[in-house]
Amino acid sequence: MRDMLRKFRASLDFPLVTKSRLSALLAALVIIPGLFLPLWKLEFTSTQYPEGLELYIYSNKLYGGDDGNDLTEINVLNHYIGMAELREEDFTEFKWIPLVVSIMVVLTLRAAAIGTLKTLLDILVSTVYFGGFSLWRFWYMLHSYGHNLDPRAAVKVAPFTPPLFGTKMVGQFTVTSYPAIGMYFFILFGILVLLGIYFTYKTAVRMMPAKPV
Repeated sequence: MRDMLRKFRASLDFPLVTKSRLSALLAALVIIPGLFLPLWKLEFTSTQYPEGLELYIYSNKLYGGDDGNDLTEINVLNHYIGMAELREEDFTEFKWIPLVVSIMVVLTLRAAAIGTLKTLLDILVSTVYFGGFSLWRFWYMLHSYGHNLDPRAAVKVAPFTPPLFGTKMVGQFTVTSYPAIGMYFFILFGILVLLGIYFTYKTAVRMMPAKPV
């Protein structure tokens, strides 16, 4: 274990090998579509809405199915149970997510050009933190909307949290939530950065001198 840690520390300043640079370049390119494609999708179905209502969450906006009409319908239903209206201006994420992603693209391109193993490792750690925080923030918003209900609402329902993943009954509706296509570009970004780290680390360890006696 000690020898493994020694090799890991020694490899941090090793310049990226060609495979790692290509992997980083590809990572910077594949994350860009994630800015323009839906990251998450929620579906609402019931006996009154057998075809369902759809809500798409992008990095910078909310968009309802049926050319945006579903979002209006969802807000009407939310009003009956005392839930706040879903408004883009209430989501601060739509301001900082595009900015953070743009910074990640620039840093990854820089790593592809002049980076070391440590550079890619920093990007990977930042990506994991950013992804984890974003998911927590999404859950927090779902929880807040479902627990801050107007007591004067026409229809009384118990406080609830719509699902982050999977399916859950919320009143008369079956709500299903899952990642949309844009999220898979973010996941691919992380995989490519991880591959870049692997390629360089493998080369660095192979070129290290034997452990001194």
